[in-house]
Amino acid sequence: MKKIFPALKPSLIFALMVLSFIACDKDFNSIDSDVLGKSNANFNTTKINVESVLGYNKKLNNTQVNGLNSNLLGVYKDPIYGLTTASILTQITPVSYNPDFGDNATIDSVVLNIPYFSRQDGVDDNGNATYVMNERDSLYGTEAIKLSIYRNNYFLRDFNPNSQSQETQNYYSFAENTPNTAENFIVTESGSVNFDAYKGALIYESDTEGFFPSNASVITKTGEGDEATFNFAEPAFRIKLDTLFWRTAIFDVEGGNELSNSNNFKNYFRGLYFKAEAINDDGNMILLNLSSSSATITIHYSKDSTTEDDARIPSTYVFNFSGIKINTLTNDFSTAPEPLVDGNRIEGDQRLYLKGTAGSMAVIDLFGGDPDNNGIPDALEQLRSEFLDADNNPIKLINEAHLVLTEVPELTGGTDHTFDRLYAYDIKNNQRIIDYELDPTGNTTFPASSILIHLGVRDTLSLDPLIYGYKIRVTEHVKNLVFRDSTNTKIGLVISNNVNYTDNVDLLNSTDDVSEVPAATQLTNRGTVLYGSNTAESGKLKLEIYYSEPND
Repeated sequence: MKKIFPALKPSLIFALMVLSFIACDKDFNSIDSDVLGKSNANFNTTKINVESVLGYNKKLNNTQVNGLNSNLLGVYKDPIYGLTTASILTQITPVSYNPDFGDNATIDSVVLNIPYFSRQDGVDDNGNATYVMNERDSLYGTEAIKLSIYRNNYFLRDFNPNSQSQETQNYYSFAENTPNTAENFIVTESGSVNFDAYKGALIYESDTEGFFPSNASVITKTGEGDEATFNFAEPAFRIKLDTLFWRTAIFDVEGGNELSNSNNFKNYFRGLYFKAEAINDDGNMILLNLSSSSATITIHYSKDSTTEDDARIPSTYVFNFSGIKINTLTNDFSTAPEPLVDGNRIEGDQRLYLKGTAGSMAVIDLFGGDPDNNGIPDALEQLRSEFLDADNNPIKLINEAHLVLTEVPELTGGTDHTFDRLYAYDIKNNQRIIDYELDPTGNTTFPASSILIHLGVRDTLSLDPLIYGYKIRVTEHVKNLVFRDSTNTKIGLVISNNVNYTDNVDLLNSTDDVSEVPAATQLTNRGTVLYGSNTAESGKLKLEIYYSEPND
């Protein structure tokens, strides 16, 4: 309940407000007229709309697709933008080198296991955990895909040969305008690479019904008969692979240089290529946890005992996925409302197109242009002159500042956008803005409910007509611009399936303000459309500032 205080003298009120402004920047409670009493005639709270706020589109071409914390695999049909296909090229790494497989080694089975990102939602009648995977966090789409796994023959190098300082080699998306959409490409500083041209032996292919991820626990059995025990693990992509391939590729080179060390092995066995393809122009897309300790390829084999005649000793040889992992992305945007291109940086755009997987983002210039070319937007200079006195002391205090972004309703209907989240970042310094840092609602276990004060969630902005949108809290960021002489007025806006994942990835040969983008948007298959600033629609992009000042 809000406390009602008796009327105070204006000078005392403002002194308290200044102290609060200086000492309590981390306090998320707004100072509004209710705090001091609704009938307090000594105090005014006012809202202004910054008319100069500018929003325009930025097409994401050649975005980094290696070094991600997880990987997408599959096909997603976005109701707005069309078909996105995500495949994976990954190195595999033996857990040990120079193996001795023993005498008369025979491979019994080869098991590939890669965990999904799932959430426990209860237990079954026997007390074993049950799991859920859905569009809220990890599984998108409802149709099966064709999935093939090949040996990869393209060498993935660790270092960029064009660098003078042994920089890590990055690999970039070639998601559109490729020679064909049936094959998967990446780009480096040296040119484009078609991974399909480097396909080796086919070691797995889904059956005629296709592949669709299961949320069932992975059950493994140890022992036989009365001694048998069962282990229940999280859902995973778990299949048996062809034993003859692994016999030839691994066991037959025992004692050779191929298995002697990491460099020799990476050159000999250059990885696996997981290729996803649509079935009937549709599919599903799943987020894989290749970095998990449970992500392995395990060769189960037996060998002769060295102590007992005719006895066989079971053993294993294990690979993990600790090497380079690349997410190839292919976008068919033929059904998009209009071509995704760089927008109008001077006048802004009518609509803002946010699409993950190397799609499109928006740039929000909070205070617009700088006609006098002094390095400070004119609208920001005007605001400073109104909020600061001649000695740069505050005479008005900012309580709240929000970016209000409204969906274009005819393009965003249905349930596909229920769990959309937006993420805002400082594109000058490629970092989170201060409002993110001060948000106490971080939730490390459930990103869909994390950073709710700053980033909010998709919410109802109007009931009649029904309009959805977002309010991004930028209060502390705007305070820094007005009161602390900051000039970082441009904010990048992307769609994200995990606002906790705030690492950035590079853009190849960027020539404008955007040199990096949040990695999470690379792993977000969905997209949305918002009204921009250059429109007469009531839902146009807004920057709302609530401020307080004492009456004379």
